[in-house]
Amino acid sequence: MGPESGKPVEYRQGRFRTPPGATEVLLVRHGESEPARPDRPFPLVDGQGDPGLAPEGREHAERVALRLATERVDAIYVSSLRRTSQTAAPLAARLGLTPVVEPELREVHLGEWEAGLFRRMVAEGHPTAKRMSAEERWDVIPGAEPAAAFSDRVREVLGRLAAAHPDQRVVVVTHGGVIAEALAAATGSRPFAFLGADNGSVSHLILTEGRWILRRFNDTAHLDPAFSSAAALPT
Repeated sequence: MGPESGKPVEYRQGRFRTPPGATEVLLVRHGESEPARPDRPFPLVDGQGDPGLAPEGREHAERVALRLATERVDAIYVSSLRRTSQTAAPLAARLGLTPVVEPELREVHLGEWEAGLFRRMVAEGHPTAKRMSAEERWDVIPGAEPAAAFSDRVREVLGRLAAAHPDQRVVVVTHGGVIAEALAAATGSRPFAFLGADNGSVSHLILTEGRWILRRFNDTAHLDPAFSSAAALPT
């Protein structure tokens, strides 16, 4: 019994509380990008394919904006590839924020399979694509970004954003490979365990000085009320 009220002492289950000084990061995968065609390779930015959004991707961007427009958002970050800035644009307009370009948020570099070739190789079941999936390493692709370098890049840029925004919430519009790497870092999982976030999905990380906490992965309630069972390609 409680000493004063006479009522039984109860210990209820509590809800998660963001630790003081932590940074909330909403990782948004860009909307669906233009299809790859053998006769029309994607333009390159710093050696990486830079397709714009497909019409479906622009719809994804609008739905992301509707979902997050009523949330407290202190800053929006995008990569140097235009599909992320195009995805962020409707939300930025609603919130009156200017997205900040952070080049280190760019997708994993796919070496000789850039400009849209990656999609073809995966779709056709190329042996190297199968090996990539089996070994969970991007760098089996000729000339691709080394696994350790990619991991370090993702950890460094998100750590830097967290240090700049203690006790704040930021939206980071980025790429499927980056999201997978960030969540693997947070959970200590296999490298590709979180590969396949849907276009326009939201994943949620809490970044503290001591650890990263995963709160949500591939939230697509604003896109489709049904659970998805197929994932889009990471680029």
